[in-house]
Amino acid sequence: MTLRQQCEPLLDELEQVLNDHALWQSTPPSAERLASTEPFAVDTLLCHEWLQWIFVPNMRALIDTEQTLPRNFEISPYVEEAMKGHAGHGDVVAVVVRIDNLFSDQ
Repeated sequence: MTLRQQCEPLLDELEQVLNDHALWQSTPPSAERLASTEPFAVDTLLCHEWLQWIFVPNMRALIDTEQTLPRNFEISPYVEEAMKGHAGHGDVVAVVVRIDNLFSDQ
């Protein structure tokens, strides 16, 4: 199974977990909030918003257009810290760790 084929179900699972914990939003943030240049858009978005509106769409776009996928990244430390005390913290972190592991040492 290719990296792309392994990543797609994890992105689906992340979306589902966010939805299950009422963290998936139907209305996108403003263009200004999405235009942040800070890592994880920490100055304008909550962690679950960054996952939904930036991370998942960008990963899906790379997969759909068959572009090179990133390697050796870790977003789980940020997600774990940023979501402490939020609904679904453990479930979201668990999926993100699996995504990190998929892209480590590839």
